[in-house]
Amino acid sequence: MPVASRTLRPICASLLVAAIAFTPLLAAEKAPAPTPDPTSASLEALLAGEFALQSGRLDEAAQAYLDAAREADDVALAERATRIALLAKDDKRAAQALDLWRKQGGEGLSLSAAEAVLAIRRGNERAARKHLTDLLQSPGDAGWRQALGVLSGGARDPKQAARLLEKLIDADRIPNKLQAWLAFGGLAQGLEQPALVERIVGEVVERFPGEARVGLLRASQLREAGKTEEARNLLATLANQAGDDVELRRAIADEYHRLGDYPAAEDVLARGPQDDQTYALRAALLAQAEDKSALARLYEELRAKSSDPDPQRRLLLGQIAEFLDRFDEALAWYRGVPGGGQRLSARLRAANVLHELDRDEEAYRSLRELQADASVDDEARRDAYLLEASLRSKDKDATGEMDAYARGLAAFPDDPEVLYARALSWERRDDVPRAEADLRKILVAEPDNVAALNALGYTLADRTTRYQEALQLIERARTAEPDNAAIIDSYGWVLYRLGRKEEALVELRRALTLQKDAEIAAHLGEVLWDLGRKDEARKYFEQARKIDPDNRSLKRALEKIGE
Repeated sequence: MPVASRTLRPICASLLVAAIAFTPLLAAEKAPAPTPDPTSASLEALLAGEFALQSGRLDEAAQAYLDAAREADDVALAERATRIALLAKDDKRAAQALDLWRKQGGEGLSLSAAEAVLAIRRGNERAARKHLTDLLQSPGDAGWRQALGVLSGGARDPKQAARLLEKLIDADRIPNKLQAWLAFGGLAQGLEQPALVERIVGEVVERFPGEARVGLLRASQLREAGKTEEARNLLATLANQAGDDVELRRAIADEYHRLGDYPAAEDVLARGPQDDQTYALRAALLAQAEDKSALARLYEELRAKSSDPDPQRRLLLGQIAEFLDRFDEALAWYRGVPGGGQRLSARLRAANVLHELDRDEEAYRSLRELQADASVDDEARRDAYLLEASLRSKDKDATGEMDAYARGLAAFPDDPEVLYARALSWERRDDVPRAEADLRKILVAEPDNVAALNALGYTLADRTTRYQEALQLIERARTAEPDNAAIIDSYGWVLYRLGRKEEALVELRRALTLQKDAEIAAHLGEVLWDLGRKDEARKYFEQARKIDPDNRSLKRALEKIGE
């Protein structure tokens, strides 16, 4: 399975996740007040709640925390009980905990957000709009961001969220701030509501005339509508207006990148001020475009400007030369990097280049030297074991790959990165028991390791029939990071495997709203197909193809349905 696949991969946040994160559930705008010394009765309930939470039994945890909050008369425990009950979708306990939280003196944005979520869950949209309005009218940016999070994660389906947002616009409740309007416009796009996006674009143009970032929202809308040529024309106009605004140029380049027009994205960056970060972005875009001629020109431009390059520039030149298959030049650049953080990266890259030059023994010897270098920090030494394992895998040397992992674990016992990488290798070979064993070793040392919880939970849901066990693991990950698209996808997938298809659909739609990902789209398509909604399913399969045609989950889904 590819490294970027859902089964065994690090959890990562996207820009869209950052923009529309579901903040109300487990993130308060300020740290809760210290918990007073509990009574023995409340301590017993608190321990029961923590044990249930660690076991992924959210309904039991919500009840235990609610009992503890009642017995200790503690507002922080009432707040936590509310959050857990909302996460467990236990509306009855959430209402009880919320009432207790309010009676015990709870106040602020987090309380309003929780009240809004519960009102939405109960279908009481009038009450939801009241609480959302309270958030939107709060001074500063925290309130509207909380409202954004409620709409992106609290609604039962995209249409409900869109309906609420439209009512708020009708009532002129969105703050007159460009960033807020752009964020809600992005939410409307994620909800796949083109008419609402069109309306927001019109509002933004009227409220902020002459603001170039308004054009970016319009270009994004055109792209989503499939009007790619119109989007390109608009972006070209914006690029001509960008001047030396580095942030705007990067935003335009990002939109070109979403269009798949990597040369245009690189050209926008090339016209602005240049630094190592800009050069690195340009090189990455040209590499994605596989435009080696343009990348070679950039390489020569950088060389001409680098009579005595600093370590960072040497490293960048080495990476470009490596992509251009100029391995001897890349090796010279890497070996010319002096001491410091860049030197360690250069030593690792140099080993990779030696392998590309078929100087395998020299490559492996250099990695062994790095592994044994006591003057090097532990992270670089560990990475040397991981790179050796990766190169052995490329050589189809399964024994050597596992030996590298074994030596890495001997040097760094139970290191989570090495165990995770080895679990990935086992899973690629369809050896699920060994993959599970390595992930469980991580969890023995780090019970709250979210990546391992999600990876193991998803693997059990996807590759075994141990669905309840998978659900508990994913619930634990979801408790820690309720806004993480990968975890929401895992949750939706295990619900599907449990036969809870309509619930799965809600979660998978939410995950895809947060992150456009081939695996999430493939999962959504498969659930829709199973529900008999085949035309809609084909739309998501096509979306997954555009993102990553080689995605493993997509291929399995298409094979399963015979498409």
